[in-house]
Amino acid sequence: MGAFTVPTDLPESDGTAEWDSTTLVCVRLSAGKTRGLGYTYSHESCVPLIRQKFFALICGRDALDNHLHWEQMNAAVRNFGKRGIAATAIAAVDMALWDLKARLLGTPLVRLLGAVRDKIPVYGSGGFTSYTDKQLRAQFENWVGEGISMVKMKVGRDGEADPDRVRTARKAIGKKAALFVDANGA
Repeated sequence: MGAFTVPTDLPESDGTAEWDSTTLVCVRLSAGKTRGLGYTYSHESCVPLIRQKFFALICGRDALDNHLHWEQMNAAVRNFGKRGIAATAIAAVDMALWDLKARLLGTPLVRLLGAVRDKIPVYGSGGFTSYTDKQLRAQFENWVGEGISMVKMKVGRDGEADPDRVRTARKAIGKKAALFVDANGA
């Protein structure tokens, strides 16, 4: 388990924040020789929380009892809050538990959880507000060229510039691809 900070290609921003890296917290759980992997995009402070609070609840216990583990992790954070860091830490461990369970049972995770549909469409999420029009066009043209039929861009940092950015994006993807916008609470 650990936290890994990955730099972005370029500075990125959305309607409410700016960043130049993303922190990925990875959790690996084992049962015998079988391993499960979970992760979350969060702060590195998830790591000691997981080690100090959650591993004690899980280690040596039934690796197949996901619901019990989830309830115990939520109970363990009751006095300092289930949202934010705690929620993302729980998610990483929960994901690792479900991956481990699927591997132990020798079944794909989608079958274990139960598929709602046979396939899902892919969409590209990017178009950061920090991108120039040229960068925005290049990203979206590349995605559509690869067969991605839906793209999402960020708006909200500069309300006056947003209509032109949306027009730039629409022109880059053509009339057939779907365009979504996300202001991230701005």
